[in-house]
Amino acid sequence: QVQVVESGGGLVQPGGSLRLSCTASGNIFSIYVMDWYRQAPGKQRESVAYITNGGNTNYEDSVQGRFTISRDNAKNTVYLQMNSLKPEDTAVYYCNGRRSPYIIETMLGWGQGTQVTVSS
Repeated sequence: QVQVVESGGGLVQPGGSLRLSCTASGNIFSIYVMDWYRQAPGKQRESVAYITNGGNTNYEDSVQGRFTISRDNAKNTVYLQMNSLKPEDTAVYYCNGRRSPYIIETMLGWGQGTQVTVSS
């Protein structure tokens, strides 16, 4: 099973930026949808953005206009550029893949995630 490793998190002040990376152990070209998820303390994990193989993207309302997801299939990597960060973006961020935007079940093993903390 393809495994993923997330990186790029850290502590940033409100209004700052971070770029997260998700690198897979195998080929992600055949994985139709790649998502970035986040889980804040005491909350359920939620999808914040996804990108299809064709480059179509979708964002959760609270991150629309601030976050940008991209994928480089040749590098088996998915990125999440996060700008104008807010304290409510604080969470552990994970990536995973799905066969379709209409299917909830993920395809890959969950990584350790990368912690993003937005605080002054």
